[in-house]
Amino acid sequence: MSEETSARLQLPLLRAGQAQKELLHNEALTLVDLLAQPTVIGFAAETLPADPEPGEAWIVGTSPGGAWSGKAGCIAGWSTGGWRFVDPVEGMSAWVAEDQQIARYSRGTWSMGRLQGTSVTIDGVAVLGAQQPAISDPSDGEIIDAEARVSIAAIVAALRSHGLIAS
Repeated sequence: MSEETSARLQLPLLRAGQAQKELLHNEALTLVDLLAQPTVIGFAAETLPADPEPGEAWIVGTSPGGAWSGKAGCIAGWSTGGWRFVDPVEGMSAWVAEDQQIARYSRGTWSMGRLQGTSVTIDGVAVLGAQQPAISDPSDGEIIDAEARVSIAAIVAALRSHGLIAS
């Protein structure tokens, strides 16, 4: 009889009348422990750690070797029973301890250090929104105020470098 699993995370499910239910139950709990509020040691790791501790996990890179071979993109967690692997699902995220950043799985790949949204709100006030159209550099005019032009040019350059306005 084939093993039944949960739809989203592929956790093993118990069957009616199954012998040694504790084995399957413990395996499911080990995987839940790996996935609940996941924290990984490293991101895009290619080589196995020398001496992993139970409970430690990594996001496997694109060309892994050894026991991780064939597990590219998976979350690999070490347990007392050996390596456990979880295929990521769309929208999954994990805290990457060595980089102090969140990694997210989207459109078939992991990325880190990238925030996506429509605005940034602080204390109920939108402080950052969508990029605005380009602003022309100051030029011409009847009266030239060099200091004002330098300041305005610096402001426009800062807005462009932050991506708030187009170049």
